[in-house]
Amino acid sequence: MVATGNEQGRGRAVGQTVAVFGAYGHTGRFVVAELRERGFHPVLVGRDAGKLAVLAAEHPDSAARPASVEDADSLNRALAGTDAVINCAGPFAGTVAPVIEAALRARIPYVDVAAEIEANLDTFDRFADRTRAAGTVVVPAMAFYGGLGDLLATAAMGDWTAADEVHIAYGLSSWHPTPGTRLSGTVSRERRGDRRLRHTGGRLTYHQDELPALQWAFPEPLGIRPVIGEFAMADIVTVPSHLAVTDLHSYMTVEAVQDLAAPQTPAPVAADEQGRSDQTFLVDVVVRSDGKQRRAVARGRDIYAISAPLAVEAVHRILTGQTRTVGVAAAGEAFDAIDFLQALSGHLVVDLAD
Repeated sequence: MVATGNEQGRGRAVGQTVAVFGAYGHTGRFVVAELRERGFHPVLVGRDAGKLAVLAAEHPDSAARPASVEDADSLNRALAGTDAVINCAGPFAGTVAPVIEAALRARIPYVDVAAEIEANLDTFDRFADRTRAAGTVVVPAMAFYGGLGDLLATAAMGDWTAADEVHIAYGLSSWHPTPGTRLSGTVSRERRGDRRLRHTGGRLTYHQDELPALQWAFPEPLGIRPVIGEFAMADIVTVPSHLAVTDLHSYMTVEAVQDLAAPQTPAPVAADEQGRSDQTFLVDVVVRSDGKQRRAVARGRDIYAISAPLAVEAVHRILTGQTRTVGVAAAGEAFDAIDFLQALSGHLVVDLAD
């Protein structure tokens, strides 16, 4: 499908119902709040009935439906009568396939916020043909890691049909990981046997060498900062899934890597009325082709909170016919990247420059 210019545009929705699996989790709560702000009716879904009841008490006008990935019937009941589902429940290695299967049975679109590289690879490998045949839309990694970098890379590419290099540099002021992030990271590492992934020569390769310590020249106010190179995130799956990229390199500020590695680093703490932490981020994407360079930069606050408007905007566009394809698709393939980023102006500051 192509963008229809639906009269709902970028404004509030008109009452569609969206199931949120893992609604009581850290990111899930941001997603529920964003859905309500946008005029959707969230259905609260989760495996832990006790946590679900606590969240339901905070949103008494939202339906709460316990469901487990081990019980297909419970997922069927949870998605019954909904227009879309957003999966926020990690580790995603165990939730993606069952929830996509349930979405296919319900004939509704699926979006997730998975940062697990292997879970995203599974989504493309296992569901591309079936979802395309069903004419439904599945957008994995529609979050800070995966979705945002992919949108920025797609916007920077513009009319280029291929790139020799894509560089994605994450300038985080800090990284206070949630328990879910830590658990998902453990599962991801175990699945690949502690090996690392790199996209080079147009394909994914595994390696076990040490990550390089480098310098990256971020735009101001960060400037030149020490980073860890080849710090692969979900972008290593999303970007090459639809862009002809020979080499993709990603970087993370040293402070953020140290925070993530330290077991004593606390979980994020709310610092404003929206529940966001005081952490800030700058994502710097540089694409190069035939000696030319283009750049896209996004600035914002709280890597977990920003995943909510990304995922909800994706659902809004799917439900209003503003998609470019069906089947499994990364953000930049499914949507008009520049228009999508502009729609997030209340959450992100984006700069595009050659």
